[in-house]
Amino acid sequence: MFSTDINYEVVTFSIGDTKAGTKMGKLQLKDTVKGELLNCILWEEALNRMDSKLFRCGNILRIVSGSFNEKFNNCLVNSLELIKEAKTGLDEKERQEVFAELEQYIYKIKDEKLKVFVSDIYSKNRENLLIAPGAKMMHHNYIGGLIVHTLECLKYADVNIEAFFQRVNRDEVYAACLLHDIGKVFEYTVDTESGLIDYNEEFRKEWITHSQYGFSLCMNAGFKRVARMIAAHHARTEWGAIIDLNEKDLEPYVYLIHHIDDLSAKFGKTNVAMLG
Repeated sequence: MFSTDINYEVVTFSIGDTKAGTKMGKLQLKDTVKGELLNCILWEEALNRMDSKLFRCGNILRIVSGSFNEKFNNCLVNSLELIKEAKTGLDEKERQEVFAELEQYIYKIKDEKLKVFVSDIYSKNRENLLIAPGAKMMHHNYIGGLIVHTLECLKYADVNIEAFFQRVNRDEVYAACLLHDIGKVFEYTVDTESGLIDYNEEFRKEWITHSQYGFSLCMNAGFKRVARMIAAHHARTEWGAIIDLNEKDLEPYVYLIHHIDDLSAKFGKTNVAMLG
């Protein structure tokens, strides 16, 4: 039975084209009590009536009017009501503070050539780094999410290097943490007004993944071990890795960034709803 009393959290939202050439919205919601997912479709007419800010990840919504299927796991939505607006991400002051912490790690790199290499990349991309999300939906999917994720990785690296990995090159680990997701600056677009995140189709025409971008960047500069850590950080080729960690006889350092990255993705401030 249809009920307007259920509150839903926005998980993902995207707009595509129908075969007829009209716009269609795909919205995934999560029941805030039961945790069950609901897949929704919005036709162009409904989209035109609604403010795009409604679909921000983390928003709490109520379905005012819609048609459900028999299993109540799909819905054609006609009207929505905003119950609670989520933050779009970090504010400008917060982003500047996180970026300043990242710069301190760059200064810690003792290898002058590597330090200059990383510093130049961060300087050239500062404006985009300050707003880039860490992902579209998997983790840190909010304005400033990428720099938060990167800083978490660096802090996890510090702990692990001291405890377990004292034989690895600290400079190279810092550089890999700082650059493993640098391609996301170009892979995603983010609307700073609505907080909505999408893929940059122009980037996808030239690059397979952001991992490939970071790997290529470091390889071309001659930092091969940094490149290899970045190449493996998604662990499996089907997940976008260039080096599959199921391969035999890999050097131990190759595994490090994957585990650090995974810890941040799972235990950090995963999405914008957690910033409230």
